[in-house]
Amino acid sequence: MRSTIAVLACLLSAGIPAHASEARAQQVFAEYQARARAFDPAVADLYCDTAIIRNVRMYPDGQQRTLELPAPKYKELIRTAMPLAKARGDHNTYSDIEFNAEGSNVRIAAIRYSVLKGYSSPISILVGSCNGGKWAVLEELSQSRP
Repeated sequence: MRSTIAVLACLLSAGIPAHASEARAQQVFAEYQARARAFDPAVADLYCDTAIIRNVRMYPDGQQRTLELPAPKYKELIRTAMPLAKARGDHNTYSDIEFNAEGSNVRIAAIRYSVLKGYSSPISILVGSCNGGKWAVLEELSQSRP
């Protein structure tokens, strides 16, 4: 009983119940998927300007290359790439989606499937309050193949 009360007290003192944070994260991820599937360059607006963007490129010979981009550059890249992606039918689908609280933020872990290239890879997206404002992507960790 005491542990239940302690958990409830922690949630109330945080100001947002855990289920509300997960609901916000689900909203952000639903918008992320909808904009990307519509090839809408505004998907870039879902990233905080201070977000960490890191991709590990996995090559057939086993080599790996890690690329980290500043969020403003990544957002620019998204906006530029969307028309080309649309022309090629290059989009992703997501499965095995999980939402896990990390403090006041929520980590979304999923398997991303590249329809154009025909492979699956893990993706991890941390969402939360961007600079004390709207909820946005704070971190995106992914893998890709050439």
